[in-house]
Amino acid sequence: MNSYQSGTWIKRDGYRSFEPSLINRPWRIDEPRVLEALSRADHQLGRLDMFSEYVPNLDLFVQMHVTKEATQSSKIEDTHTEIEEAILPEEEIAVERRDDWREVNNYIRAMSQSVEVLKSLPFSTRLLCDAHAVLMEGVPGDRKTPGEFRRSQNWIGGSNPGNARFVPPIHENVPELMGDLELFAHNDDLHLPPLLKAGIMHYQFETIHPYLDGNGRIGRLMIPLFLLSQGILKQPVLYLSDYLERHREEYYERLSRTRSENDLHGWLHFFLDGITETAKHGVETFDRILKFQAHWEKEIHAWKPQGTAGLVLFRHLFTHTWVNAQQVAEAASVSLPTAYKLIDRFLEQKLLREITGAKRDRIFLFEPYLQLFR
Repeated sequence: MNSYQSGTWIKRDGYRSFEPSLINRPWRIDEPRVLEALSRADHQLGRLDMFSEYVPNLDLFVQMHVTKEATQSSKIEDTHTEIEEAILPEEEIAVERRDDWREVNNYIRAMSQSVEVLKSLPFSTRLLCDAHAVLMEGVPGDRKTPGEFRRSQNWIGGSNPGNARFVPPIHENVPELMGDLELFAHNDDLHLPPLLKAGIMHYQFETIHPYLDGNGRIGRLMIPLFLLSQGILKQPVLYLSDYLERHREEYYERLSRTRSENDLHGWLHFFLDGITETAKHGVETFDRILKFQAHWEKEIHAWKPQGTAGLVLFRHLFTHTWVNAQQVAEAASVSLPTAYKLIDRFLEQKLLREITGAKRDRIFLFEPYLQLFR
């Protein structure tokens, strides 16, 4: 690791591109601070994975974790859709905000589709390309070769490669570099802990920047997908975008210093601290959800005469976090007038919040549950 060389700057016509070194090669990680950070990250990630096994109806919670990840990941790209908006149907979103809404919901679909694919196929660059195709569907940038590696030069910051903050490798080298990344992911002979592999892969992916658009989101999505493929996670419950959004400047600085100063130690330390903090926060979120669920199930059970229907609606809201009166009636198997009375009771208890302001066809949000993911 002390002899690590991140790559080479190559002079082009009016700019310099960075050509990263291949990563599918022997590694020796012996930096004490990195190893200590790895131990902390492993411990917290193990707690999160164990906790997820005992949470009832885990799928109900994973959906919201993915939604939060999508909104936070998109914020890093300056797309601003809040979690409350992300769960609503497109027709309820203001026209001027629908492009942002589509980007967030495409991320949710890309993650969900990729998790399903991993149940039968290994982690691969093909998996990432398929996710990229979903991510770019129907949004600004969808003409930028969705699902395919770029076939032209891209850059980060500035108006052209000449004044850019960073210029990734030329497009002719992208297939070889991504092939090397995939070989690294599956090379068990390296005997490298999966969390260190994930950190090196994320850095390398961001440096390659293999797509014309959407690189940041795919690079962040890649982390839980790889950990799932390695059996480190049993469920997709770890997402780093919130951590990276809160430490955005340091995130970019760590990536940049790895390239300019070969400081992979610094990057891995930052990455592993993010795993530790995020996993710890995930456990706390699960704990809050379980306490919230237990408290309100006990309270609602005692409601007279609405206890039975109230419990049915309450449990329904964990999978359908917004409802209208007709949906309440169908979910709780009650008449429409009874549904309105039930909604009023939930509004009184601040379990629902009306968000449309309309006298008819009102929509109600399961807001206190959403707040638990903040």
